[in-house]
Amino acid sequence: MKISLILIGKTTDKHIAALMDDYEARVKHYVGFDIIVIPDLKNTKALTEEQQRQAEGALILKQLQPGDTVVLLDERGKEFRSIEFAEWMQRKQHTVGKRLVFVVGGPYGFSPEVYARANEQLSLSRMTFSHQMVRLFFVEQIYRAQTIIRGEPYHHE
Repeated sequence: MKISLILIGKTTDKHIAALMDDYEARVKHYVGFDIIVIPDLKNTKALTEEQQRQAEGALILKQLQPGDTVVLLDERGKEFRSIEFAEWMQRKQHTVGKRLVFVVGGPYGFSPEVYARANEQLSLSRMTFSHQMVRLFFVEQIYRAQTIIRGEPYHHE
């Protein structure tokens, strides 16, 4: 199984980008992993929130392949403790076909078509974080899950 993370817009904060690069390399030690960055839309001031969701949604759907298991990072999704997320990931590694795809949407969320295509939704927290921070937190959690699955000492109860 391969894990992909789809993001809308590049990571603009150089410190967050450096940390993401570090955790991306760590995750790749355990499992096939890539980050797909969909460029920010141009001229968004001329678009309504719904038009922006639709345009981003079309770009997200173009990145998906038949057979992908798609998980949206969404505030209404299921929340896990890190150990529970690791158990969930371990189950997915045995049940997902080719690719497990996580998606971080744009500032206004996902289009109805993206929600319809998704298999599940996860939430990192009830708190709101910037999209830049969510990327870093989530890649770190993927890494943490891999170390928990293997019984490595990174995570402490």
